Amino acid sequence: MDIQKIHHVAYRCKDAKETVLWYKENLGMDFVLAIAEDRVPSTKANDPYMHVFIDAGHGNILAFFELPNSPEMGFDANTPDWVQHIAFEVPSVQVLEQTKEKLQAKGIDVVGITNHVLFKSIYFRDPNGHRVELAAPTATPEMNRKLDEVKWEMLEEWSKTRRAPKHAAWLHEEEFQA
Repeated sequence: MDIQKIHHVAYRCKDAKETVLWYKENLGMDFVLAIAEDRVPSTKANDPYMHVFIDAGHGNILAFFELPNSPEMGFDANTPDWVQHIAFEVPSVQVLEQTKEKLQAKGIDVVGITNHVLFKSIYFRDPNGHRVELAAPTATPEMNRKLDEVKWEMLEEWSKTRRAPKHAAWLHEEEFQA
């Protein structure tokens, strides 16, 4: 297997045009492609759709499907709403702070800046209700080395106990004290 990269990640949207314009206006992502059919090529189902592709930078593509004949879009009721999200990296904490201010000035509710030590993040929702994260890297090589050394041990402990191993608890100590 020689996977080159993620070709695209696809989500459902309520309105393709609104979604494209929102990502362009708020995150500076360019609209790169639209595909629409009355039938689904893979399943041959009669189910018209609009499939839009947005440039998320450096060859990363975010895609959305608008499905007008399907029931209203929902989310997994058994999964907390903070779990499913897409995270985009920004170059610095300064850019993160500036983007937070810009989004809030437009009336978009923003959570954070959250300190994950390896990166700092903000969270907000797109017009479809999808949770979006912007993350600015802050990790040092030493931090990455320490985490690399314990990843398998942590995974093994979790698989046996289903309790959070404490090997990397240092990551969020400061955030939980705030």
